[in-house]
Amino acid sequence: MPDFIQKDKLPLQTLLPGFTAQMVHTGQLSIAHVNIEMGSVLPEHQHPHEQVTNIIEGELEMTVGGVTKLCKPGTSIVIPGGTPHSAVAKSACYVIDVFCPEREDYKL
Repeated sequence: MPDFIQKDKLPLQTLLPGFTAQMVHTGQLSIAHVNIEMGSVLPEHQHPHEQVTNIIEGELEMTVGGVTKLCKPGTSIVIPGGTPHSAVAKSACYVIDVFCPEREDYKL
């Protein structure tokens, strides 16, 4: 059965300082609508989930597997599961992250 979800009806959660998200979970994957404050740092980490980060607004410097790039709107970054990655917000950003499988740790 289809489910039509309004983003503005999703609860806001803080993932870490400077990173807030509204999450959609489908049972197979998780989609995170993430707002990032300028200057916020995502420390290097890794997880078993495949991740695709889609830059919608702002500039996000991402390091994935030791490669650093300044990512702007229209950029998608594919991060294989188990790959170390980190980020620094060079401006306020809005990104959409997609994770597969679903992120149980991000459920409220």
